[in-house]
Amino acid sequence: MNLKYSEELKKKFPDLQVLTTCIRGVKVEKKSRELEEFKKNVIGKVREEYNLDELKNTPIFRKYRDFFWEIGIDPTKTRPAAEALTRRILQGESLPTINTLVDAYNLASLDSGIPLAAFDAEVLEGGLVMRFAREGEEFHGIGMSEPIHLDGGEIVTSDSEKLIAIYPYRDSDETKITLKTNNVILMTCGAPGVKESTLKDAERTVINYVTRFCGGKVEE
Repeated sequence: MNLKYSEELKKKFPDLQVLTTCIRGVKVEKKSRELEEFKKNVIGKVREEYNLDELKNTPIFRKYRDFFWEIGIDPTKTRPAAEALTRRILQGESLPTINTLVDAYNLASLDSGIPLAAFDAEVLEGGLVMRFAREGEEFHGIGMSEPIHLDGGEIVTSDSEKLIAIYPYRDSDETKITLKTNNVILMTCGAPGVKESTLKDAERTVINYVTRFCGGKVEE
C-alpha cells in the first residue's frame, strides 16, 4: 500500500520521507519465549551504546526532536518513539509487552533508532495519505478513553475514510495490531535530515524481526 503526500506537506517538508511495506499472513501471539530471550540481547546492546545524560544529543534522536519542535510538539513531554524506548531501558525500566508483533517492531525501533508504526491492513480503506489535519477532525488514539478533535495543522495519516495516525507519535485505536491481525502495514517514520538509506536499513530490520517472530511474507 503506497503512501502519498499532500502538496502542502511536500512544500513545507520537501525532504520528509516515510516508508511503508505490507506483510501478509502474520501470526500474532500474546508472548513468545524466543522473543523474550532476544529482547535481552537488544536491551544489552542499547545499554552499551547509549548514555542517558547524552541521549538527547545523539544525532538521530536530535533530528526527530528538532522536527517535533518545528511541528509544535514538545519532545521533552512527548518523546520520539525510539528515544522514549531507549530512555526506558537506560532508566532501568522494562519494555512494555503488548503482543509479539508490537514487541518485535519496538525492538526494531530500539535497534535502529528510528520510530516505527504498524497498522492492521484489514481495517484500512483505500490508499494512505499524509497531510495536514483539518480543524475539528476526530481522532481516537490508542489509550484514549474517547476521541479528540484536532486543532488543524497537525501532520496526520489517513485512509480514504478516517485518520489512522497523528504523525509521528500517536496511532489510531481502530487500526492497532491485535491477536486477530493477519496482514500488517509497517511504517518507517522519517524526519527532515534523516537519510533514505537510514530509513531503508530500519525497514529491513523491522521486516526481519516481524517475520522472524510472527511469520508472514512481504507483499511485492
